[in-house]
Amino acid sequence: MREYARASGRLLTLTDANEMERRQWDAFVSAHPAGHLLQSYPWGELKAAFGWEVLRLALQESEGIRAAAQVLFRRLPGVALAYIPRGPVVDWEDESAVATLLDAIGAAGRKRGAVFLKIEPHLADDEATHARLHALGFRPGRAVQPRSTLVVDLDEDEALLAGMKPKTRYNIRLAGRRGVTVRPAYGLEEVDLFYNLLVETSRRDSFGVHTRDYYQAAYRLLNQAGLGTLFFAERQGQVLAALWTAAFGAEAIYLYGASRTAGQEHMPTYLLQWEAMRWARARGCARYDLWGIPDIVAEGTDERAEREEKNVRDGMWGVYRFKQGFGGRVLRTVGAYDLVYRPWLYRLYKGLRS
Repeated sequence: MREYARASGRLLTLTDANEMERRQWDAFVSAHPAGHLLQSYPWGELKAAFGWEVLRLALQESEGIRAAAQVLFRRLPGVALAYIPRGPVVDWEDESAVATLLDAIGAAGRKRGAVFLKIEPHLADDEATHARLHALGFRPGRAVQPRSTLVVDLDEDEALLAGMKPKTRYNIRLAGRRGVTVRPAYGLEEVDLFYNLLVETSRRDSFGVHTRDYYQAAYRLLNQAGLGTLFFAERQGQVLAALWTAAFGAEAIYLYGASRTAGQEHMPTYLLQWEAMRWARARGCARYDLWGIPDIVAEGTDERAEREEKNVRDGMWGVYRFKQGFGGRVLRTVGAYDLVYRPWLYRLYKGLRS
């Protein structure tokens, strides 16, 4: 079913996309500087399978798509929340496109009883962008996705290794010398193996995980569609660790990692990241997003002082020290912003969250 709305002389299309539109959508999002996997068609399908209503809005002109937003709605009793992860996909300096897109999102949100719209644009931290969002009525909100990350440029092997810390290079080679090998998953049936590893890791490191069904759906929608790969690191017939990555456009993203407590002295997680980076480069990706580091790093706080105060397993700090070894540059996004539709309910929501 399609609905059409005209604004500023442009045709705004709200659609449950057919196969041709799916390809057109992903082609636009993957090529756009502000595009991201979380705005891809398969990611929306994944979220739709687990309680979210997905609405894809495309601002189209004769030349094709000009701007797009994959909006996720979560229904609550009597109200709803609207969320655009790593989007919308628009040139924020294109004022007419931004205004038209936000008007359509607002109309769709109010129709569904949304209290507010949360966005997390895939844009580098920049004062001009913050000022533009404030001028449009947005206010800083609570982040859902990591605001800060490490991005590794995928050079050839020699240059890629040279950009890593010596200890990381050593551990990659040590894993190989100790007989660790990396292979892709044989098929959907191995999601169970990954999930069991993930549960063990979550109990050890105290973080939450999705359900087994969620990862099975992710495998069908991402991996079987050619976007993702699930890797396992093995030694002497035993799986020691796993890594799940996805490639979309010029960017690959480290989605999930898991490992057994036993066998970590053989450094399987280092070899996994190395092979994932090589896989991404072979897919044509130019960069590899290690997906999430402490904001305090991107804010410029001296990590040496921080390390003296925190145990390496406290929060994301230990994970950061592992990721830091692979080199790369710190990228800090503009973060989360909320556009409020129902002020008093928004205040109530904020109070309950705090």
